[in-house]
Amino acid sequence: MGGALHSVRKFLWGEKPSTKEEQRLLNKIDAVVLSFLCLQYLSNYLNRANFANAYVTGMREDLGFKGTQYNQVNTVFTIGYIVGQLPNALILQFVPPRIWLPFCGIVWGGLSACTAAAKTPQHVMAIRFFQAIFESSTFSGSHWVLGCWYKESELGKRSGIFATAAQFGQLFSGVMQGRIATTMEGHHGLHSYQWLFIIDCCIAIPIAIFGFIMFPDTPRSTKAWFLTEEERQLAIARLPEKGKTKMSWDLIKRVLGRWHWYGFSALFGISALLESVGINGIMGLWFQYLKFEVSKRNYYPLSLISVAIVITLICATWTDHTGKRWPVNIFMAATLTFCSILLLIWDIPYGLKFFALALSGAGYAGQATNFAWANIVCRHDDQERAVVLYSMNMWSNVVIAWWGIVLFPATSAPKFRNGWIGTIVVAFLTVIIALVCRHLDNKERREERQQMQGEEGVVSRERSKEGTEEDEKKIGFGSSESEDKGLDQVLHTDQKVVLSSLEKE
Repeated sequence: MGGALHSVRKFLWGEKPSTKEEQRLLNKIDAVVLSFLCLQYLSNYLNRANFANAYVTGMREDLGFKGTQYNQVNTVFTIGYIVGQLPNALILQFVPPRIWLPFCGIVWGGLSACTAAAKTPQHVMAIRFFQAIFESSTFSGSHWVLGCWYKESELGKRSGIFATAAQFGQLFSGVMQGRIATTMEGHHGLHSYQWLFIIDCCIAIPIAIFGFIMFPDTPRSTKAWFLTEEERQLAIARLPEKGKTKMSWDLIKRVLGRWHWYGFSALFGISALLESVGINGIMGLWFQYLKFEVSKRNYYPLSLISVAIVITLICATWTDHTGKRWPVNIFMAATLTFCSILLLIWDIPYGLKFFALALSGAGYAGQATNFAWANIVCRHDDQERAVVLYSMNMWSNVVIAWWGIVLFPATSAPKFRNGWIGTIVVAFLTVIIALVCRHLDNKERREERQQMQGEEGVVSRERSKEGTEEDEKKIGFGSSESEDKGLDQVLHTDQKVVLSSLEKE
């Protein structure tokens, strides 16, 4: 029974640390680092999701949105989000994460409150652009910080917990908006959508303050008051040794001279399109076509979010248990291919369509797994790792920006035939790219092992040589010049004998 419980515990939360000191340190990292990053991302995603909620609960009429101005606001936000990726990656190499990440939270919280005071769609566009630049710091920056603190066997499930904060934010957003709409409309002369933005600010600020006070930076730079000096040293010692890299123009060569940037940018840039059902609100559009009441249009799509949360956590936990990250991409591709085929057929029972759309939430599993994989592969170079992680997010947003418009336009609802064909193609490409990355990763690991074995061999030979010299001194060799010459003659004679025997053979 004890063995079974140990196996379950190991699968769910990893192998228990070997010492009480490491267990205490890991508990502190989880309680502060993981908690802050999850809360920050929850606030970040809540802010993003609430704009759509505000638009349908009075903002459109109050600010006079017309034509495609809503889409223009979203496009401006996407542009700002893309533009902010690489600058944020570089800023984290100069400004400590304990300063930059909470600061960004305060800025986007303040800009959210400013949105409540906007008078025109143009005001909203300007605010959302700058908001996106600061919000773009969070997702990839948080994965970078997780890679600084956690072992390879711990990273997957923590990345999974962090990634699901976005889905929890989406769940909470709908509930929060519904409650505010029924209780705060007209309160102090403000509309409910204005209160929504103000409350977003009120959520973001305390989380940022928590970060300023508690967030411990990275193991090599931390001065956190709640970590002892021994724990700071342990935080460094328990992780693989990092290369001595620094921020310089050489970074361009390091990034472009390795396969990491190309491979992982392509992998997440393509595999992120498997999230299309959730990103483009396909379930909601289907329920709208079926003329379901508004509450059902809001609540039924939460089944997809729930599937995304559960599968992301299961896959992330499995990857830590097995040490393999690439199979999750195969699983996502197979699942989304199955769902797309069902929806291409279309003339199937209602329950099966619902199942296929909800199961499409499996496409979100790559967020945690692929970022954990990139974190591990790039672990020897912090600056390259930052650029790779932010580039993954950047390229995925570049592709997503036009993918929904071209293949999932609202005018093709509810069948979205082109969208499902495109998803099958994306699933195939995801498998190919994942296998290529796996091959390159395995090749690089083999080369690292061979290099380490070579270095160990050199060290072993040097120690053996030193030991031989000491033994020679102990038995009298090298005590005088004549003895040295005598030894040389013996060795020279022995060499002749060996050469003579080889010639005979």
